[in-house]
Amino acid sequence: MAERILAVDDEENIRELLKYNLEKEDYQVILASRGDQVFDILDKEDIDLIILDLMLPGIDGLSLCKEIKSDDKFNRLPIIMLTARTEEIDRVVGLEMGADDYVSKPFSMRELIARVKAVLRRTREFQGTVQEAEIISSGKLSINLTSHQAIFDDKVIELTPKEYELIKLLLQNPERFFTRDNLLNKIWGYDYYGDTRTVDVHIRRIRKKISPEIIKTIRGVGYKFVALE
Repeated sequence: MAERILAVDDEENIRELLKYNLEKEDYQVILASRGDQVFDILDKEDIDLIILDLMLPGIDGLSLCKEIKSDDKFNRLPIIMLTARTEEIDRVVGLEMGADDYVSKPFSMRELIARVKAVLRRTREFQGTVQEAEIISSGKLSINLTSHQAIFDDKVIELTPKEYELIKLLLQNPERFFTRDNLLNKIWGYDYYGDTRTVDVHIRRIRKKISPEIIKTIRGVGYKFVALE
């Protein structure tokens, strides 16, 4: 069954361009022109990925991304942000809100499709991993490798797929420092088109959700897991 993509953009020519090219890649495409249409569509349709413009009428893309990622029903739905802005802060804020990737307008359709395929592949791998029930732990942090749950200080921590994979990798290698490039390649893959600031954003989010001290930074070296007793 073809994967279904929701493309949300207020420019009709962009919507039609996305629909035409994504359908050529055998995806099913649903279109929306306003941010306030999205949750109605998500309630009615099974969506595998959202392509979301930053500037939208009704509700802007950043606010909508935050709402989706805060909703227990849809928070694992991958989102690729589209933005006409070039400032780094807009890209970083999008990642902070939970976006899985971003593409700046004007964009190459070939690049966008490559990103769509990479995000969907990572999502499938995360959702389809079948393992024996196993828990790894250190200090106050435990990770269930079957349910993909993280528990810190007896509380379940809601993590996105990449946050989970990132903290799992660090927890499984407690004495090892990873550079940003190491983490980018291991978690996002060699075909990822982003940069190492993506790693920094996800590390900040993990620290905010779990503990500021859970990951140690060594300037010029990288990141390392720290067990908190």
